[in-house]
Amino acid sequence: MATSKSNGRGAAKTKGGAGNGKKMTQGEVLKHFAERFELKRADVKAFFEELAQLAAREVKSKDEFVLPGFGKLALARRKARVGRNPQTGEPVKIPAKTSLKFRLGKAMKDTVVPAKGKKK
Repeated sequence: MATSKSNGRGAAKTKGGAGNGKKMTQGEVLKHFAERFELKRADVKAFFEELAQLAAREVKSKDEFVLPGFGKLALARRKARVGRNPQTGEPVKIPAKTSLKFRLGKAMKDTVVPAKGKKK
């Protein structure tokens, strides 16, 4: 449930939820799914925790985890390289690094950011 507050300038601010420019909190996300699918919040939280554990296991063993309709979580391995200190111009050794990247799926990307030239 959104609450209203006066910001001292005559306009009201709403807290949380989609469409008002603020990020949803974990509690708001859990509440949304619990109400939408008529589940207990604890069950929804357990689902998301299991999903996170599954994603971690899959990325560790197979280097990627695909969430259909949403995107892909993948390991990115960067080789060691030589960079430059921007202040002095001296060469600096940058070590090899493994990081985690999330790549948004095409369907999700097209929904959120429509392709140029197409109007909705």
